[in-house]
Amino acid sequence: MMISLQNVSLRRGDNDILRNVSLEMKSGENWVILGRNGSGKTTLLEMMMGYLFPSSGRVQVLGNVYGRCDVREVRKEIGYISQSLMEKLALGDSVWEVVATGAFAFLRFYQRVPEDVKEKAHAILDDMNFSHLAEHPLGTLSQGERKKVMLARSLMADPKLLILDEPCAGLDLYEREKMLLEIDRLRQRDVAVVYVTHHIEEIMPLFTHVALIKDGQLAGAGRKEEVLNKELIKRTYDIHVDLEWDRERPWIKVISGG
Repeated sequence: MMISLQNVSLRRGDNDILRNVSLEMKSGENWVILGRNGSGKTTLLEMMMGYLFPSSGRVQVLGNVYGRCDVREVRKEIGYISQSLMEKLALGDSVWEVVATGAFAFLRFYQRVPEDVKEKAHAILDDMNFSHLAEHPLGTLSQGERKKVMLARSLMADPKLLILDEPCAGLDLYEREKMLLEIDRLRQRDVAVVYVTHHIEEIMPLFTHVALIKDGQLAGAGRKEEVLNKELIKRTYDIHVDLEWDRERPWIKVISGG
């Protein structure tokens, strides 16, 4: 079992952020967590990372029950991409250095980078067809290119689990599709992926399962072909749609006046 959430709730003051969420993500499955803004998606990710702990319920990740283990050790096996993390990186550092920091979960180096770490960073960039930008300062890259650097950085420690929090947010159509293609290539790696978004069309062939979150509760969870239907999408997003599949990727069309 990669991730197990059992009757997880989170309460802040009088507000229920999550209510009785139970979800199991097994080895060999790659999940997308879908829902509107403020539905609780990122809160779930922060619990999987051990940055938040539930008011009640149990969180188990990679065989470790949070509250009974050293969460810092578990995080060493998890790659993580988020906008808040990207904003903490040094824009003046070269791309390969930023990627290399992922080997130690540093934000930047203050001493000489070990040669084997440097070689691995360059190898990952080369695999992503990004080696031509290896020596460029991070700050000179486009938003989409920086997101790809974050993806490369997350792979440096050979994680068992990769958690992506809206990695395509803020990208134009061209850069979004390039980023999604790179994410879909993760099928070639031995890593489980959990991906948060509120855009259904970002679900690439890589992803096998979907969890729908509505107002802190689970509206549906299972194989993507079963969960993504007009009824559950209406329940989650409060909007009528038509749904079509093309090469294992879903596309929706909003029905006006529905």
